[in-house]
Amino acid sequence: MERKKRIDAIDAARGLALVLMVIHHFLIDLVNLCGAPMWIFSNPVFDVLHYIFAGLFIFLAGLCCRFSHSNLRRGVICFAIAMVITVVSSLPIINDPIRFGVLHLLGFSMIFFALTHRAWDAIPRKVAPVIYVLMTVASAYLVAHTSIGNAARWLFPFGWTYKGFYTADWFPIFPWLFVFLIGTWAGLYVTERKLPERFYTFTCPVLPQIGRRSLLIYVLHQPILYGAIYAVKLIFKI
Repeated sequence: MERKKRIDAIDAARGLALVLMVIHHFLIDLVNLCGAPMWIFSNPVFDVLHYIFAGLFIFLAGLCCRFSHSNLRRGVICFAIAMVITVVSSLPIINDPIRFGVLHLLGFSMIFFALTHRAWDAIPRKVAPVIYVLMTVASAYLVAHTSIGNAARWLFPFGWTYKGFYTADWFPIFPWLFVFLIGTWAGLYVTERKLPERFYTFTCPVLPQIGRRSLLIYVLHQPILYGAIYAVKLIFKI
């Protein structure tokens, strides 16, 4: 989003989603690096919340596309950063590869929307969210109930896996692309100022500043968490 058009309510929501994602990853790191019990991050509450705040993050990324003049450029940069993360996370010293995580999804979605937005915008506005929701549900059902075996291993970005597939973070194109598209639909109403005025004048401390630096924080938070946890382990000999 351009600075002159920033809306604190959007940045605050993105900041909140990012904080919750960082907390979730911190709990995962405690399990993987410190032997903490699995239930601290894998339990009925967090299993649901994980998809809620991740979905919010993806939705807001789609919404913010309406504020950008170069979604193609933003998408290419985001996807390139994601591929660097794939390479680094696959190194033997780390050996916890992220093969198609949230940044891969967002980069792909931005590029996809930049190239096809005229087709999506041609759908009547009242019909579009119904179509997107139905496509979200249908694509989630499709990838969950169909199998490709090991014949087409390159389909994992779309949601189909194979025996032995592993990734530390996974947000496949189906169904998450359609959550992104729902965000682009909502973004039209935001940019046209059709929401209550309170939405545009809302302010709060800290969270908007976090939301405005979401990409930088997302890229750096895991190395910082890893470093902090390893330092604590060395100091206290855990």
